[in-house]
Amino acid sequence: MNVRRPHISGIALAAVTAVGIGTLSACSSDSAAAGNTDKFDVVASFYPMAFLAEQIGKDHVKVTSLTEPGQEPHDLEISARQRAQLEDSDAALYLKGLQPSVDEAIGQSGLDTKIDAATLTKLEDHGDVEHEHEGEEAHSEEEGHALDPHVWLDPVKYAEIAKGVGTAFEKADPDHAADYKKNTEALVKRLGALNTEFADGLKDTRSKVFFTNHSAFGYLAERYGLTQEAITGVDPDSEPSPARMKELQKEARADGVTTVFYETLVSDKTARTLADDAGLKTDVLDPLEGITDKSEGDDYFGVMEANLAALKTALGAK
Repeated sequence: MNVRRPHISGIALAAVTAVGIGTLSACSSDSAAAGNTDKFDVVASFYPMAFLAEQIGKDHVKVTSLTEPGQEPHDLEISARQRAQLEDSDAALYLKGLQPSVDEAIGQSGLDTKIDAATLTKLEDHGDVEHEHEGEEAHSEEEGHALDPHVWLDPVKYAEIAKGVGTAFEKADPDHAADYKKNTEALVKRLGALNTEFADGLKDTRSKVFFTNHSAFGYLAERYGLTQEAITGVDPDSEPSPARMKELQKEARADGVTTVFYETLVSDKTARTLADDAGLKTDVLDPLEGITDKSEGDDYFGVMEANLAALKTALGAK
């Protein structure tokens, strides 16, 4: 694998707006959805960025998501129509290193305001996302692993990003700076309350280990003293090797693991294979890369509440 060194420090700061599920569903990829409105037009790369933009911008922004509801964001390829949307907008909000096609399109665009969420908090190397995000810009110096982009699943880091986005909005659209500041403060307060709820809910559990078929929960696990074990890490639809199956079965017995988690946007085949062989349950742990009508909750906070409930049950919270 050819390892490219980090370029995070040189990434341009970009502004974003967030969107609730109803707005996000309405934000199609039609060119009419972005640009040339009387609002601050923001193109967001995928749901967690769109949600931030909507919550901070409220009535002053028009948010268009490049990744449609139910679409797996890692697989997104930007179309010529979406490139035109970018050029017609006032700002772009994205997370560099997650969607290479988006990174390239925004980098080549003529937008003055490009808000990269990866510059607004510290990305970390969790060691198990090397292949899943192979070819991305952000890598660790020591081992060449890709830096884990799933920062939105940690409410504390998500709040740090929110603060940076709010500041970028204030600068790019100063006429509404006071409202952006107020909305950002309200969002950060809600995220603080969510962090407290997770910390309290997960501090006393029978087990601290959970199994997933997608290595998306490293930040969440680190924040709340848990250990994530991803089954395959490369392809969530692939079968784990017999050796890996045996290793996970042994760990499940040793650490009191009861549940294998899968997610809404990919097949549950891998999780069910392990669960059947190891005598475990299955449940959903949603990485919030996109919300669909199958999601347990209709926005970021609703899905995170469902994730917390699922973790508390699986880990035997007291």
